[in-house]
Amino acid sequence: MSDLPRKAVTRTAKLAALPLGIAGRATWGLGKRIGGRSAEIVARELQQRTAEQLFKVLGELKGGAMKFGQAMSVFESALPEEVAGPYRAALTKLQDAAPPMPTATVHGVLAERLGEDWRELFTEFEDKPSAAASIGQVHRAVWHDGRAVAVKVQYPGAGEALLSDLAQLSRFARLLGPLIPGMDVKPLITELRDRVAEELDYEQEAASQREHAAEFAGDPDVFVPDVVHQCEQVLVTEWIDGIPLSEVIADGTPEERDRAGQLLAGFLFSGPARTGLLHADPHPGNFRLMPGEDGGEWRLGVLDFGTVDRLPGGFPLTIGTCMRLALEGEAEAVYQLLCDEGFVKESIDLDPDGVLEYLLPIIEPAEAEEFAFSRGWIRSQAARIADVRSPAHQLAKQLNLPPSYLLIHRVTLSTIGVLCQLNATVRMRDELEAWLPGFADQDGEAGVAGDEEAGGDSGKEFAQETTGS
Repeated sequence: MSDLPRKAVTRTAKLAALPLGIAGRATWGLGKRIGGRSAEIVARELQQRTAEQLFKVLGELKGGAMKFGQAMSVFESALPEEVAGPYRAALTKLQDAAPPMPTATVHGVLAERLGEDWRELFTEFEDKPSAAASIGQVHRAVWHDGRAVAVKVQYPGAGEALLSDLAQLSRFARLLGPLIPGMDVKPLITELRDRVAEELDYEQEAASQREHAAEFAGDPDVFVPDVVHQCEQVLVTEWIDGIPLSEVIADGTPEERDRAGQLLAGFLFSGPARTGLLHADPHPGNFRLMPGEDGGEWRLGVLDFGTVDRLPGGFPLTIGTCMRLALEGEAEAVYQLLCDEGFVKESIDLDPDGVLEYLLPIIEPAEAEEFAFSRGWIRSQAARIADVRSPAHQLAKQLNLPPSYLLIHRVTLSTIGVLCQLNATVRMRDELEAWLPGFADQDGEAGVAGDEEAGGDSGKEFAQETTGS
């Protein structure tokens, strides 16, 4: 019997206990108020204790529980400091760590998928995993040709664990919502559940990684390790060394933070234009800050292509056009475009100026030549949307998100969350002008100024092909 199914009863019991624990703490909070404590202090303590238990449970489990925790972890910067502080370390740990599966189980998967003589493929293989995530863990090894490689081994029963956990979490999503102000976690859980088959498909992940590795080969800013070997449940790629972004967030210098933020924004905006694919899992565990070649500037190492959005024409023209019009203050034009694209249902009539104000967290970073992302800034934006008395809160409930924009929306918000964790100052407008169709001019053309730095000749050729320039 595999590791995950054997523990199915235990993991289900732990997840099922979460809402009971939340209810118990609510009773505890009522007692505190009766005892004379102020409502504000009690609410803060209640939220803190709830969050501590939630992430303790999620951190102990693999599967969908950890996947959900990782997805939420990028929004940690939006939490009030008095709530976020006590459990930030546990929350961040979800980004690149989980309890490993037994060595015998790992060897069993490798023997089944690579053959009984699987050890002959490697000159070295480290049984202790170097990283463990939601559906698999990574072992460092040396391939038979001498290359250092990362061997990702999928947990037996990972699919069942993912679906079971996410179904369980969705039953009490309403109770988890207040942990991240202004965020509805139920659509996030639904989207993670819809992506299970894609996450488990290492053949598809290998194809996406190969496309990125080929496109970014020789790029001075981005390094994507190539795929060495792939089969069901096993993916072997080139090994990369570097500083995990989670460490830069915790201890990085201002220069490292700014460089990491600029590289992250550049990669995520240029990717769809250069490959037709959007890396859709931008939590810090998937990125490394690497020394540049020949002593050059830091590069960004990119891992895990299990979840991608297919955007063959790059980002939709509507996004860049709306951004440009918003910066010009054209509220009516932005509103009409959003209506045409399905963001506003026909039965609803909204205030265009209010819509523009609601979009500030996305618009504001593009207004300045450089924008300083910070926890304070994102908290103020989250609090504005979370305030039930604010027009922004009402708009959040009325706007519609078309299915084709689901991943784009999540990646955008997640990237902003990571940039705020980094406390990075980023030239966001430069990236938008270079890579976002519709942002630079009215004909839908992305700018080519600076493309040599941002994407090299291949990126420039793509921009010319897609815009007809």
